[in-house]
Amino acid sequence: MSASVVGEKVILVPYMKEHVPRYHVWMQDPAILQATASEPLTLDQEYEMQLSWVQDPLKQTFIVLDKELVVGEFIHGEPHTEAMVGDVNIFMNDLDDAQVAEVEIMIAEPKSRGKGLAKESILLMMAFAVKNFGIHNFRAKIGESNEASLNLFKKLGFMETSCSEIFKEVTLELAIRESKREELHQLFGNVVTHF
Repeated sequence: MSASVVGEKVILVPYMKEHVPRYHVWMQDPAILQATASEPLTLDQEYEMQLSWVQDPLKQTFIVLDKELVVGEFIHGEPHTEAMVGDVNIFMNDLDDAQVAEVEIMIAEPKSRGKGLAKESILLMMAFAVKNFGIHNFRAKIGESNEASLNLFKKLGFMETSCSEIFKEVTLELAIRESKREELHQLFGNVVTHF
């Protein structure tokens, strides 16, 4: 599914090959690698990863654009690499329940942190996932030292369900009850979606 989701502060666009070079630069930063529990890849491996993510029906990946940085008018289908600040993903990889999705957010550009972009990106992604995939439960796995992300997800209503001493990781979950579903539907109703 190729969609762009336009919010108040961010635009979520599909992860395109044009985004890979900048994404690759972000993923060379040791702090980002640690925060995302990722391994460094070569540029060629990053292109392969981008293709695999786009083709995997159990993943949905968007590049987060900061609307303030978009040059000219936003055009769906254009990469708008000048406005790239991070990514937001869901993985529908729970073998016991296809309507559970793990959600991840990364705001890689330091100048774009603390502006509410991560919060809006997560809410837009959750609204998109509820509407398009029928997701009813979201899970986030966050490094125990990543205070900013832990605080953000807790403010969004996620509750801690487990802590792994081995992986030094906290798992938080948010069940989408009817009231939250309505809130997300309203949020999604207020945004522009391009297919």
